[in-house]
Amino acid sequence: MKLKFFYLFFIFIFIISGCNSKKLALLPQQGTILAFGDSLTIGKGVDIAYSYPSVLAELSGRKVINAGITGEVSSQGLLRLEKVLKDIKPDFVVLLEGGNDILQNKDLTLTKGNLSKMIELIMEKNIPVILVGVPNKTLSDNSAKIYYELSKEYKLLLEDSIIKKLLINPQYKSDEHHFNKKGYHLLAESIYKILQNNGAI
Repeated sequence: MKLKFFYLFFIFIFIISGCNSKKLALLPQQGTILAFGDSLTIGKGVDIAYSYPSVLAELSGRKVINAGITGEVSSQGLLRLEKVLKDIKPDFVVLLEGGNDILQNKDLTLTKGNLSKMIELIMEKNIPVILVGVPNKTLSDNSAKIYYELSKEYKLLLEDSIIKKLLINPQYKSDEHHFNKKGYHLLAESIYKILQNNGAI
């Protein structure tokens, strides 16, 4: 009976340990994070010093490269990603793309395909990636369905709610689709917490 109890206790501890295991490797102090995306990455509405990549650099103590381009759709992001990865050689990528596809009513099947190829380009280089989800135009969901599908398919960490939280609250916005200093700071904090909670920092 004691042996059976010990065996069950061991299995329980193993399961609990598995649930608490970190998903990311420690990002070196000299490591580089690539923030890749559109205007929400470049920080439209504020000086670049207040963009989320700049704030993330301060929070994490790591170098963060801001590779955002205003107005970019996912097909354009896909075309430039490989060269950016080659030039920067990042240790980590934060991918925030697809918002302009949604605003322009593009076929989200194609958007998902573009994002899928982008994720594969990153993963082929053995670079960890966090996907940041963007809500649909009506803001009825935290993130559009394609982001949940991609995170499940590629087993990615997904920040699925911060963009909607900021978009529905005027105090965090500089215009209809972009954030102010407070908004970008909260976006950076959200990404930093994911890195921290999953062992990267």
